[in-house]
Parts: sequence; structure tokens; C-alpha cells
Amino acid sequence: MRHSTHHGHVVALDVGGTTMKGGLVSATGQVLIAERRPTPRADGPLRVIEAIRAFTGELAAAGPGTPAGVGIAVPGLVTADTAVYSANIGWKDVPAADLTALPLPVRLGHDVRTGGLAESVLGAGRAERDFLFLPIGTGIAGAVVIAGEPYGGSSSRGGEIGHVPVFPAGERCACGQTGCLETYASAASVARRYTERLSRATSLHQPAATWDAYPAAQSPMAPETMTAEQVVDLAMRGDPDAAAVWDDALEALSIALASYTLLLDPAAIVIGGGLAEAGEALFEPLAERLTARLAFRTAPPLRRAALGVHAGMLGAALLGWQAAGVPDAGSTWTVDVLRSPSVP
Repeated sequence: MRHSTHHGHVVALDVGGTTMKGGLVSATGQVLIAERRPTPRADGPLRVIEAIRAFTGELAAAGPGTPAGVGIAVPGLVTADTAVYSANIGWKDVPAADLTALPLPVRLGHDVRTGGLAESVLGAGRAERDFLFLPIGTGIAGAVVIAGEPYGGSSSRGGEIGHVPVFPAGERCACGQTGCLETYASAASVARRYTERLSRATSLHQPAATWDAYPAAQSPMAPETMTAEQVVDLAMRGDPDAAAVWDDALEALSIALASYTLLLDPAAIVIGGGLAEAGEALFEPLAERLTARLAFRTAPPLRRAALGVHAGMLGAALLGWQAAGVPDAGSTWTVDVLRSPSVP
């Protein structure tokens, strides 16, 4: 068995619905190269596979010598050697070997669990053996980290906290269930629910003073262009519609996280994704609500993820080293890898 004294590098690729983030990462955690490419999802699953193959080849060719392995993080149901299913991309039962033309060992990982792996090894969960990694972006999924390893469950479906029903009589979720956390607290849902609330007010001929909350130079062009960040900002400024939407999001999150805490007793909850950029507007009230819901026990601390958008790529690098037979790669890495000139 080889150990982390290996001086080569691996190809690491994080495949998202919009963007692919790739890089070459050494066994010491140095990011030699970091690049991005669009994910051609609209052109169909075969085109996405072709793009992944091309990107891994480009990365390998740009590095010093032959890579030791390949790690790829993908969305949907996934095992170490098969991309089983992804509704976002449309593929089914794609072998890992089909995702690269390189004659190298390759290992796949679920995108969120791979990000959780990176946060566990060198990020905000490094000091904890058991924690929840909760990236809140367009959707909400979770990486359940137990004894230092992401846990996927019996059929790789574990961690779908975004589809835990928090309001049983609430809104219909795109997944077909009712009242899911994701329907209220994802960044996309916060923006959508605010826009819908304004639309209802307009249809009832109610005055909407929302736009006065922004200085003219910062005023959004139209409600449909609003982002979750802007909605949170409006809520902090006292806009009643934005405050109501944000209150629902915080309440939904506190309910889901209280249930998770009581079931799995995490040492910490690490929150990432775009909504984590709300900072204290998210963390302070959410911590208060979570504490209030846990009457007989202490709430776990809420921590901001340390690796940001790079978590998936760095986690994929760890998978690549595992594929290469270097299971302890990452044990000496630090978050300083993100200060490399190669990291955009």
C-alpha cells in the first residue's frame, strides 16, 4: 500500500448542474491547476459525459507528468464506481470508466457527500468525528458525516434533509411531497416565494413599498430578478414581505435541524452554499431558534463551511488519491490550499 509520501498529483473534478470545477491536486494538498468549464446539461447526458471526459483529459495534459488517479464528484445517486442516476443531468448507470478516457484508477462520489468529506478532512468539521454538512443553494442536501466518513445509507440515498417535511400542510415540493424544507429554505425558494408574494400583492392592488428599501443605484430591475441575498437584505431593512419569507425559511431550518440533532446527536452543523453568505442574518436567529426547540439538551454549534465553492473539487481530489491507493492523503492538508495562486 502506498502512503501520502507520494509526490505526484491527481485529477479532481466536481460536476455541478451549471459548472464543472476541476483541478490537479498533489498528495500534500497543493492545488497545481484549477479550472472551470460549463456543464452542457441542456445538450443531454451524452454531451455531459463527453465534456467530463474532455475536461479530465485537458487537466491531465496540463500537469507535470502522469496523474496517479482521478476523483469525480457527481450529483444524484452514485456509488464508488457508477453514476447510478441523476435527474438534473439525465444519465443512468454510467460506469466511472466512461467518465474519463485516462487509463487511471477512478473513484466517484456524491457531490454533497464529497464536499462533506473535504470539510471533514481539512475544513470546518476537521475537529469533529460526527457532524452534518448542510450546503444551502439552489436546493438543499446534506452530508451525514459519522466517525469521520460521509454516510450514504443502505442505497446511497442518505442525507436528503432538503426533503424532510417541515410543514405537513404546506406547499407542494417539486419532488412530489408536501412541505419539504427545500421548498421554504433553499436560496431558490426564498427568492421564488418572495417574488410570488409580491405578485399576489400586485394582483390585489396592494401598494408595494419594497423597492423604496433600496437606494436608487441598487434597486433591482424587477421582482423576477431578485436573489435570496437581496431578499435577506430587504428583510434586515424591515421589509414586511421579505421578513415573512425569511422567517418561514428560518423556522423550516430550525425544525429540520432540531429533528436531525435529536436523532443523530451531531457535534456540529456546518452550513455552506450561497445562503451561508447571509452571515449573521442566518446564523444568529437560526441558532436561537434551534436552541429554543431543544428543551432538554444543548444545541450543537452552527459553523460556516470553510471551503466554499471549492469543497467539491478538493473532496474529489481526496477520492482521486483513494483511487490511487493513498487512503491517508489529506491528513496533513490545511485550508491554506485555498491560498494557492492556482485557486480562482
